[in-house]
Amino acid sequence: MRPVIETNPHRLPRTVLPNHYALELEPDLAQSSFQGQVIIDLEVVEETDTIVLNAAELSIKDVQVEQGALVQASSISFDEDLERATFAFPVVLQPGPAKLLCSFTGTLNDKLRGFYRSTWTDEEGAEKVIATTQFESTNARRAFPCFDEPDLKASFGVTLRVDRSLMAISCGELVSSTDLADGRREDHFADTMVMSTYLVAFIVGELEATEAVDVDGVPLRIVHVPGKGDLTQFALEAGEFSLRWLVEYYDIPYPAGKLDLVAVPDFAFGAMENLGCVTFRETLLLADPQRSTQTEMTRIVDVIAHEIAHMWFGNLVTMDWWNGIWLKEAFATFMQVATTDAFRPQWRRWDGFCVERGAAFDTDSLASTRPIEFEVISPEDAEAMYDILTYEKGAAVVRMLEQFLGSSQFRSGVKHYLTSHSYANTTTTDLWDSLEHASGVPVRAAMDTWIFQGGHPVVAVEATPEGISVKQSRFGYSSVDPASWHIPIIIRAQVGSEQIEKRVLLEGSQEEIDLGGTPQWAVVNAGGHGFYRVTYGEDLLGALSKRALDVLSPSERYGLVDDTWSSVLAGEIDAETHLSLVTSLAAETDLAVWQRILSSLEHLYSVADEQGRSRLQVLIRDLSTTALGVLGLEPIDGEPDLDRELRALLFASAGTTGADKSARDLAHQIFTDSKAGKDTEPNLTAAAVRVIAAAGDDSVHSELVSLYRQAPTPQLEVRYLMALLELEQVHLFEQTLELFTSEVRTQNAPYLLGAAMAHRNHGYLAWQVVRDRWEELNKKFPQNSIPRMVGGIRSLSTPVVAEEIRSFFAQHPIPQGQLTLEQHLEKMNVNVELRAREGSRIGG
Repeated sequence: MRPVIETNPHRLPRTVLPNHYALELEPDLAQSSFQGQVIIDLEVVEETDTIVLNAAELSIKDVQVEQGALVQASSISFDEDLERATFAFPVVLQPGPAKLLCSFTGTLNDKLRGFYRSTWTDEEGAEKVIATTQFESTNARRAFPCFDEPDLKASFGVTLRVDRSLMAISCGELVSSTDLADGRREDHFADTMVMSTYLVAFIVGELEATEAVDVDGVPLRIVHVPGKGDLTQFALEAGEFSLRWLVEYYDIPYPAGKLDLVAVPDFAFGAMENLGCVTFRETLLLADPQRSTQTEMTRIVDVIAHEIAHMWFGNLVTMDWWNGIWLKEAFATFMQVATTDAFRPQWRRWDGFCVERGAAFDTDSLASTRPIEFEVISPEDAEAMYDILTYEKGAAVVRMLEQFLGSSQFRSGVKHYLTSHSYANTTTTDLWDSLEHASGVPVRAAMDTWIFQGGHPVVAVEATPEGISVKQSRFGYSSVDPASWHIPIIIRAQVGSEQIEKRVLLEGSQEEIDLGGTPQWAVVNAGGHGFYRVTYGEDLLGALSKRALDVLSPSERYGLVDDTWSSVLAGEIDAETHLSLVTSLAAETDLAVWQRILSSLEHLYSVADEQGRSRLQVLIRDLSTTALGVLGLEPIDGEPDLDRELRALLFASAGTTGADKSARDLAHQIFTDSKAGKDTEPNLTAAAVRVIAAAGDDSVHSELVSLYRQAPTPQLEVRYLMALLELEQVHLFEQTLELFTSEVRTQNAPYLLGAAMAHRNHGYLAWQVVRDRWEELNKKFPQNSIPRMVGGIRSLSTPVVAEEIRSFFAQHPIPQGQLTLEQHLEKMNVNVELRAREGSRIGG
């Protein structure tokens, strides 16, 4: 690693290394400022008279170094571009231990990064301020001078001086709390384990905490703003289960002394895995199960499990540099699904993961996709790694490998990896070596083809007299460079009276697979866990289509629909072929399959001409209402949770795009009953809000805005905002866009604007707002949210508008997400081409 470090201007020199930080901070919430001092225990590696570390947006003074004697710095200089400070001393430091002492001041910013301010309003309408942190990936340097790179690990001891009325929390347990003569209090927290700077956290504000739950010796609490204690019970249950289950899975003790899950009103990400002090958006931690949908509850468990999984994969063992972000994020995503599946088996979480990884398939089908792991030079490069490919494709590849190796051998390999590299840093090959050690399978050779090159394969399957032939090629929506993979294939087939299963590692371009005869039907990618597409010859596809509901699992049926739709987007088959498959599945009862069916029909609707839209509206209405008739509109006591979610999905589809009058009438009744305090099923109630908005007038708009402002839970607040996106009247949609840009929290507004661009009729209005207020929104919104906001452009598929958008972004690049922008533009082009091929043909 040394040559790479020395040639990368964004890497710090290794002449001195940190061992421990003693950090003291005094935040002033009223003045939005803070001051502090840090003493860093160093190991001097080479003779030097300078120390270079990271610092940004800080005023640093009174720098001293101690190695035998205490010496004042002779100069302090800053490089704003590289976000570093250089301290020069009048002595030469010798190899061995030393101490660096720095005093500094800073501003509690509104950018949702570093040490920043979050606000909430109490029952009297007074605004309250919380000082909180978000350091990943390179923002610890905005809170205190530090060696802000993941491999420069150290332990951290934090002391906070705060007003006595405020709560202070950090990563370690509270060791002592002392009242000071000036009316403040000094809280000192236990030292952490050796870890990276991005995992440090400290939070100060008028906060409350639940009574700690003892999870096998680890105290677990939920921390929240006052008045929301009644929304913590489900998170406590999920947190307790996740912590206990993950300790058992890893077979390694939890690496901190306590675990606080903290709900922050303003938060740029979903959550952050700070050691022992995990921060969350309120929507992903606080909930009322009696009012929350299945999707909302599942998401809470997922995110809690994801962050706790990081305590080992990411915190205990950390990637060596930011190119390895996928090592922690993909694995945590994999573990969140596994944990949630164990927490509520009836939710069939792995089937749901098939839907979520669809977004990764979509991006990975582009010429502008990227490898899961690629070279990272700058902080902007690191920020660009936090995308769908890192999380969802990475997790899908991990799941594919786990299913191919077997869960027991995979788990043994994971434990070997974590125990071999505890408190240290790793690269991707370290993980493969541990899995090879446990399984005896040449994992590295196979998985390198998935990690270090972009794209994914499509496997073409044909029946043969002895079994099947399989042939791989790279899948793409348009022309893409050729590539090949080592593909772990699981096959299930019916040959005569026998149903067989076979595992094959396809290393070449094609292979003949002996099944003992010609199969009546065959499923390649059995179980649906492989991250590749499958196309079948005419005979095999016909056999599967006829028997889909009988012989295919839900995830396999999902894959059949998803693979067929991807072929439509690639222009390899026409939309009518897909519609034939969809109508053959009218008796489908699985949620994931219906989610893919309806999303593909909505996608077609967005590019169709008026005649095509009329046809698709009827089809969506007929399919939804027929399936609702089978499922029943009334919830049944004891029915599966996923049936309730499916009912709501079908109901919303019938009442919005389907414009079904009976669904809209029922939606008004459900909404009225809900407002009156009557017991209504949460999933149907949430769907009803969307349906009434789709045909809503001024009074509906006013009511939804009012409900948003008075929402008693974080989920309801977001639900009413999302419902406003269904409005069809132009002036109401314009008022909604103004609400998003002027009043809605900056953590939510960018995503709402992105969703607004996908409106079936008014997406261009949302684009105009983004275009005309570009500079203002860039300054106002968190930087990580800008690339995600512009994702809505993919839905603007008329050629004239698409050209306008391309021209705009040619003049307005997004440095922190330029590759993501290129992917959005390419997705827009895919839809422009889809419109050209199918827009007028669908209604013909």
